[in-house]
Amino acid sequence: MKTRILTSMAGGLAVFLMAGTLSSAETINQREWRQQERIWSGYRSGDLTPREFRRLEREQALIRRSEARARRDGNFTARERLRIQREGNRASRDVFTQRHDRQYWR
Repeated sequence: MKTRILTSMAGGLAVFLMAGTLSSAETINQREWRQQERIWSGYRSGDLTPREFRRLEREQALIRRSEARARRDGNFTARERLRIQREGNRASRDVFTQRHDRQYWR
């Protein structure tokens, strides 16, 4: 009986860990998508000037390159994930700041 419980717990843990790894990849991509939408929305509404728009787009491209570099070796470590998350946090702050700085285009 104990072995059956331990086996099922180990199997459940393995499934949980695998789901966590896959969901983190989706979360990074979803976050990139949401930030891109915020940037484009700001550009369309005139909240972002063309110069701000280009700078934010460049920042997003750097994050995508950083993620690709981290995944290149097939081992996406927690430290790399944390670094990319911090870059995303900084980019998100930058998008907010630029959209609310009272510089309008048009």
